[in-house]
Amino acid sequence: MAYNRKLMTDQDFQEALERQTKIRVFQDDHVVDSGGAIIRFDDEVVVIQSGVSEISYLKRLHCEFFAAHFPGKRKI
Repeated sequence: MAYNRKLMTDQDFQEALERQTKIRVFQDDHVVDSGGAIIRFDDEVVVIQSGVSEISYLKRLHCEFFAAHFPGKRKI
């Protein structure tokens, strides 16, 4: 069973980037992005790619980021 883990630290974001984990993003209690993967991040912005030409630039301060996590399952 999958559960969502809130990404808060740089280490959380780095792990999600390395694993290409699917990300769900909320802003003002609304889903603003879902199903993409982090391709870049810094202290202010997270860049998520959902498709070939679908790239979102989201402010870390204004959004909440969650990664789908599957316990015991590793991506090879």
